[in-house]
Amino acid sequence: METIKLFDSELKVMEVIWQHNSCITAKEISNIIAEDIGWNKNTTYTVIKKLVSKGAIERLEPNFKCRSLITREQVQAHETRKLIDKLYDGSLKTFFASFIKKENLSQAEIEEIKDIIDKEL
Repeated sequence: METIKLFDSELKVMEVIWQHNSCITAKEISNIIAEDIGWNKNTTYTVIKKLVSKGAIERLEPNFKCRSLITREQVQAHETRKLIDKLYDGSLKTFFASFIKKENLSQAEIEEIKDIIDKEL
């Protein structure tokens, strides 16, 4: 997948789309965003148009339905990699060490992380 840079405003719209099984009308998105964030219709439609032009969503007819072309997991993976590259010189080991030092993980959480790592290897 080609990486798509999404800004915070675009991520807010994507969250609404992902929460609605990746296909929802622009009007429904606008109503949800107006209630949750307070944006007006024009702002929401502008962000939707930007997402269409970036290839993050596609516009389907009738009723200006928006369907996600990227998954939340793809965005999370891309953003996580950018963070690790930027703040930890690309080192996943340094990232984990820093994270674990700052968090007060319970023994159960530590075991869960170990299980995740074991399953992935």
